[in-house]
Amino acid sequence: MKKLLFGALVLSFMSACNSDNISNQEEISQESGASANLTASKRSCPSDHIREKALQKDPALRARFEANELQAENFTRDLQMGKVLPDGTVEIPVVFNVIYNTSGQNVSDARIAEQIAVLNADYGATNSDINKIPAAFQSSAAGNVKISFKLVATNRKQSSKTAWRSDLEEMKKSTTGGINATDPTKNMNIWVVNSILDEDNQPGTLGYAYYPESAGLWYDGLVIGYQYIGKTGASAPFNLGRTVTHEVGHYLNLPHLWGSSNTGCQTDYSNDTPTSPGPNYGTPSYPLNRVCGGVSRSQMFMNYMDYVDDKAMFMFSANQKTRMQAVVAAAGPRAGLR
Repeated sequence: MKKLLFGALVLSFMSACNSDNISNQEEISQESGASANLTASKRSCPSDHIREKALQKDPALRARFEANELQAENFTRDLQMGKVLPDGTVEIPVVFNVIYNTSGQNVSDARIAEQIAVLNADYGATNSDINKIPAAFQSSAAGNVKISFKLVATNRKQSSKTAWRSDLEEMKKSTTGGINATDPTKNMNIWVVNSILDEDNQPGTLGYAYYPESAGLWYDGLVIGYQYIGKTGASAPFNLGRTVTHEVGHYLNLPHLWGSSNTGCQTDYSNDTPTSPGPNYGTPSYPLNRVCGGVSRSQMFMNYMDYVDDKAMFMFSANQKTRMQAVVAAAGPRAGLR
């Protein structure tokens, strides 16, 4: 099990990854029409890479990150001492900002409603596959995270753009063809776009999100490819709405299981998730053992913060629940979402 550490002590190991992308060797321009219909076959997430670049450039953002990690640790200690009683569910208002080029990319209200239902099931532990948690991990399963989601608005805009760069954030500004966030201090904004490119103009990103140190900033929120919203008409094997479940995890301060660097075997700040050397893909069979530091451990690949296909992920851990509750607590960085 991983040891819970202060964020400041491991900051040098962090790389920003709040997005899901796949490697693709073919160069593609930002305006390439070919990218509009691209679907991913392998999950990947650049959220930590984006985070690390931002932390390196902005000392104030780094200070907020360190303060958030300290607050999360204090919250955990207070829970153990009985000072904080999570006696109610926090309902997060959600705003969808849909930017499309073709009518097929303009995801329907029904698919958005499906996505909200998926979030509430996954975070409330009422998902139909919750009974698949292996016996070895049942004692460390989160159960109901006590965080729910309510759709409050859907904004739509047609655009001539066929792809959007994750590092430029143009989808989040009306002046660059996007839609401005609806008060990100009080709402979780989700931008749905036709195709997401990385900073090298490569396609394949499923989605990405910003961590709580960016709470309330103009670009705060999630960006998701339209192919991965909801269930009906979504692209397999990411057609159960869990790309958004994964990215909301980042939004609520959950790194990947192997830590925030692709080198792996680092802390994810939750001591009930087994140390992992890196992502798992597809639909692994349990048990799956992998090695960190010479020690072979059974992997919790069914955790929402891994890279497996949608049908293979179906749980959070208890420590992950505590971290997320700390974020939306009265003294947390996302307290405004209450």
